[in-house]
Amino acid sequence: MSRSFFGFCSNVYVVEWRRSGLALTGLLIAVLGLVGSGPAAAEKDFSDVEIKVTKVSDQVAMLEGAGGNLGVCFGDDGVFLIDDQYAPLTEKIRAAVAGLSDQPIRFVFNTHWHGDHTGGNEHLGETGSLIFSHANVRRRLANEQFTEFFDRTTEASPQGALPVVTFTDSLTFHYNAEEIVCFHVPAAHTDGDGVIHFVGANVVHSGDVVFYGLYPYIDVSAGGTIDGLISGVRTVLSLCDEETRVIPGHGPLLGRGEIEEYLAMLEGVRQAVAGAAAGGKDLETVLAAKPAQPWDEQWGQVWLTSDQFVELVYTSLPRN
Repeated sequence: MSRSFFGFCSNVYVVEWRRSGLALTGLLIAVLGLVGSGPAAAEKDFSDVEIKVTKVSDQVAMLEGAGGNLGVCFGDDGVFLIDDQYAPLTEKIRAAVAGLSDQPIRFVFNTHWHGDHTGGNEHLGETGSLIFSHANVRRRLANEQFTEFFDRTTEASPQGALPVVTFTDSLTFHYNAEEIVCFHVPAAHTDGDGVIHFVGANVVHSGDVVFYGLYPYIDVSAGGTIDGLISGVRTVLSLCDEETRVIPGHGPLLGRGEIEEYLAMLEGVRQAVAGAAAGGKDLETVLAAKPAQPWDEQWGQVWLTSDQFVELVYTSLPRN
């Protein structure tokens, strides 16, 4: 089944939308970015992409460009970078980081395997950055991946793009006078999602466990599930007080209230889809029931349509 929908395999789109009284402007790269980089990404024209820098705390910043949001922790010890978007953007990302710190990028953390978060790995690794991730991220990058939902095969990444250090549960850095806790969120957006908690700064980088303002993509072929996603968002929420800032995988800088809103949507759609599927109903019957309709105005049609998100939720539900 081949899919073509808003933004799929096309140029980078600038999308403007409003959610909950918050004006959001974001660069949404299409499915190309979410399921791998490869030759298609290399052929894209990224010349007009600008890297936007937002200071979140004295030592943590959020970078936006094309693809997933980046996190930067900077200080006397060096730079700790979360994700690296696409290879053609590496020099622009370096320049943006240089505006924050004159120290080198010593560490790069991949929140998951998708190309809009790992495309710069090889370039950064060549210049001495140590790349690390959950073990499943390295495993997926090292091997060809087939994504059924998009009927797409992603080639294995070159050796130089693979994480050098992997973990299975959690890993803590004591760096730039900050406690940086990196931990695994199982079976959520993928099977290798990592969340990063800057304890002192009270900042969380959620990776693609959190999309905001649009329905999230669940990579079922890579072990993602709606139940794991909900559990992961609950974990992120447990780290939040009223002052916490959350850097999502896609969307603007968030607070606790937006995470609560996002979680309520996920739980509501999950319950509605499971109800529509009760008794073993097939996908066609579930789609006809329009179970996500109450949430479509706020979350749908920005990237994934309502039916596409319902299909992902349905497909990832546990089967008795």
